[in-house]
Amino acid sequence: MQNLITINLPVADRSYRLKINAEDEETVRKMAKKLNDQLQQFKTQYPGKDMQDYLAMSLISFVTEGQGSNTAVYADQDTENFLMGIEASIDKALED
Repeated sequence: MQNLITINLPVADRSYRLKINAEDEETVRKMAKKLNDQLQQFKTQYPGKDMQDYLAMSLISFVTEGQGSNTAVYADQDTENFLMGIEASIDKALED
């Protein structure tokens, strides 16, 4: 049986409550930090945009990172799941 834990993950000025495998916590937190760092970089480079623009730019950046080689865009399942969760959050925000 999976050992699920609940964490609060801050991403893009919001906190998201997630249930994840305990052994994935470090990876998920590292990916969230990487995303938040990327968001901050885009905020500095392109002031005056809204958070949705920064999220879109960050996601495009992450997705295109691996395009220089024949490897899969997503290095592992954790990264893919994390990005899919962020995409769902953006879709939800667009609907509101």
